[in-house]
Amino acid sequence: MNDGYDAGHGDDQYELVGYDEYGRPVYRQAQGRGHAQPGHQQQYDPYGQQGYGYDPYATGAQQPVQQPVQQPYDPYGSQGGYDTGQQPAQPPAPGYGGHGGHPAGPHGGAPAPQPSYDPYGQAATSGPQPRVAEQTARIPQQAGPPEGRERAEHREAAEPGGDYRTEQFAFVEEPTGDSEDVIDWMKFTENRTERREEARRRARSRVVALVVVLALVAVGGVGYLWYAGKLPGLSSSDDKSGATTAAGAQKRDVIALHLHDTRGGGTSTALLVNNTTTKQGTAVLVPNAFALTGDDGSTTTLAKSVDDEGPDATRTALDSALGTDIEGTWRLDTPYLQILVDLVGNIEVDTDADVPDPESKDKTAAPLVRKGEGQTLSGKMAVAYATYRGKGEDANAQLQRFGQVMQGVLRKLSSDPQAATTTVQTMGMILDPPLTEKDLGTFLAGLSDRAKGGDFKTALLPVQDDGGLSAEASDSVVKDVLGGTAKSPDKDAAVTVSVRNATGAEDRTGKARVVLLNGGFTFVSGGTASGTEATSEVVYAEAADKENAVEVAKTLGLPTGSVTQGKVSANARVSVVLGQDYKPAS
Repeated sequence: MNDGYDAGHGDDQYELVGYDEYGRPVYRQAQGRGHAQPGHQQQYDPYGQQGYGYDPYATGAQQPVQQPVQQPYDPYGSQGGYDTGQQPAQPPAPGYGGHGGHPAGPHGGAPAPQPSYDPYGQAATSGPQPRVAEQTARIPQQAGPPEGRERAEHREAAEPGGDYRTEQFAFVEEPTGDSEDVIDWMKFTENRTERREEARRRARSRVVALVVVLALVAVGGVGYLWYAGKLPGLSSSDDKSGATTAAGAQKRDVIALHLHDTRGGGTSTALLVNNTTTKQGTAVLVPNAFALTGDDGSTTTLAKSVDDEGPDATRTALDSALGTDIEGTWRLDTPYLQILVDLVGNIEVDTDADVPDPESKDKTAAPLVRKGEGQTLSGKMAVAYATYRGKGEDANAQLQRFGQVMQGVLRKLSSDPQAATTTVQTMGMILDPPLTEKDLGTFLAGLSDRAKGGDFKTALLPVQDDGGLSAEASDSVVKDVLGGTAKSPDKDAAVTVSVRNATGAEDRTGKARVVLLNGGFTFVSGGTASGTEATSEVVYAEAADKENAVEVAKTLGLPTGSVTQGKVSANARVSVVLGQDYKPAS
């Protein structure tokens, strides 16, 4: 079996002759093998030639063998163990020695020593080197171990004054795995940086969006408070009617409520108002003495209109007198009021008087309703209190008690439109068209929500003894609560004229009414002044009514110089004050 350095030609084919300068073993053919002559020393030829003594031009003469000459290190590995294979023997050239010999001397003497063959033109510079310990033996056909070559290269590079060449340095490339790791790390850090930047951009976008939303909400809130008249500094603390918003620009739902006392007789009227703009509910109490004008121009009172003319005619007369737009009429008889209070589960009222039981004949019996705060009233008690008028009391006292009962009912009624409609249907009333049970239930549910939130109040319409409205007293109710100025008369509608008698003669009012009605105007009683005026006055508010005011003056026989622009009654377009200079036609 051959070892790791056996070329496979037998154990005695080569023999070790020494080591080169790098510690590599040098072999030669054993004696008696190949073409070498006995005693002829051959040196290893890196190109597979037959030793350093081989002469390609030799004639075959065998020359004495010279001491082997070592060749310098070949950086490309052409010598020192790299065998290209056995080369065929070349025929000897004339004039040279035989195979393996050297050229003869110039006179045929001993041949002169020849330099060893160097394929790159370099001459041998050193001889055999001493054996280096623990070097691995090599044969010419097998390359030496790589660690031997590396150690030789390092030794040559470390020698001072050595001839350094580019090919002597080994350039170690960076491992591919390390490069990929670096690239992956750079990509990771770049991606992480990009993600952080993206997160910052998203955070900034969210902050900007949040600021914009908050700004819009703040602007909207301030705008709503300004529109509703609740912005601090722009409205008084006790004004919940939205004074900063023009009365004519507010949206109101109005229903006329007439309570009929089926036992004692008489009626009580209240205008239920739901101002959806200011979120305020109001019950405007209208005295029965309020003067109205019929379709035929005749003057009547509210109480007579309800009993004689009916709900439709009364609603039209109220619209004309107050400048409102009443959507429907709710007739509530006292038995239905009792049912309504019982359905909502009794009410609580701050009563101002002891009310006796109307069905009791014993005058010494305990009162049905006690005077006091937070009194709980059943249906029967509520009816008794709402219709009670004590001896010597003004008619408005009873009207205000009716308003208290209705406010207590609204506080107990459901704020859900469907539930409120069910309550109305359970009462079993027959409503006057165009009002329906659903419309009434939805309307009452809205007012109930106002009453529960503390945004509901009662207001008494100021009516003078003669049934008229004074301009100063009625503005706070007619304009602010009912929005009387919101109703614009039709272009062809008759001009409403309010007449106030300051002549000192009571019949002057009736005569002026007849003249104005015959002239195509609508008459509204302005009452009777406490004193007298020497001259008459015709006043208009809007510039568009100046011509109408002039026509009113001519119709009444007053001079056109009495026409001035100023403040008029809330329910009229032209106001007239009859002075002592007024002389009606006979």
